[in-house]
Amino acid sequence: MAFHYKNIFQTGMALVFCGVLTFGLLACSNSEKEEAQKQASVLETIKQNGKIRIGVFSDKPPFGYYEDNEYKGFDVYIAKRFAKDLLGDASKVEFIPVEAAARASALKANKVDIIMANFTKTAEREQQVDFAKPYMKVTLGVVSKDGAITSEEQLQGKTLIVNKGTTADIYFSKKSGINLLKFEQNTETFQAFQQGKGDGLAHDSTMLYAWVKHNPEYKVGIQSLGDQDVIAPAVKQGNKELLDWINNEIDTLQAQGFFKEAYEATLGNEFGSEITPDMVIFTQ
Repeated sequence: MAFHYKNIFQTGMALVFCGVLTFGLLACSNSEKEEAQKQASVLETIKQNGKIRIGVFSDKPPFGYYEDNEYKGFDVYIAKRFAKDLLGDASKVEFIPVEAAARASALKANKVDIIMANFTKTAEREQQVDFAKPYMKVTLGVVSKDGAITSEEQLQGKTLIVNKGTTADIYFSKKSGINLLKFEQNTETFQAFQQGKGDGLAHDSTMLYAWVKHNPEYKVGIQSLGDQDVIAPAVKQGNKELLDWINNEIDTLQAQGFFKEAYEATLGNEFGSEITPDMVIFTQ
């Protein structure tokens, strides 16, 4: 009987071992399958879905805004061309509205394929997303009533309004002696400023020049702060296939003069004489 039980135990152990081995092989097989799916062509997935999801602003004219039941602006104009060249139809783009502070997280969470929400390339952001080649140049500026604030020193002890997560927020958060009032949305930011809640408002100078054209009682007293930066599309980190496609697309569009076309179609009438296409469009 002892021998019998021993055989049973050995047989049982063998079955357990085989089961563990089989489970392990199945787990490995499933893991390899999942990994293969992850490595599947990003571009093919976009083509199979029949659309590309691009994150843009809905309240930042003239770069990205929602009006008359459609998205408009410089970034939107370029995004539609991306869709046309990738999917054969400019309408095959799904615009996803994003806030400035949520642009990187939208990519990380796979809510969008590309961010084109006037995204300034910075060292901090490069730790979170992969930037493509730039298509636009930008600097920070400060607008005030009648352009009364003309230097950074004049901001000491004053209240400055900024958008959360923007380069203006990042820049002035490192400064001392300035009271920052932060808002999530561009609409809130400019409304608060017009309501007198701040002495000045800091934002991309190009946007400020467009805004003061419609609000002549304000002027861009500080036209440039810090280094000149660039605006570029961004993708989720590691998404090399889509990144390479965008880089090639930007090279092609620059060679065709497309970005000047986009400027004339969306920005040309929005700026005063202070801004010219060469000041906005980035060229290699």
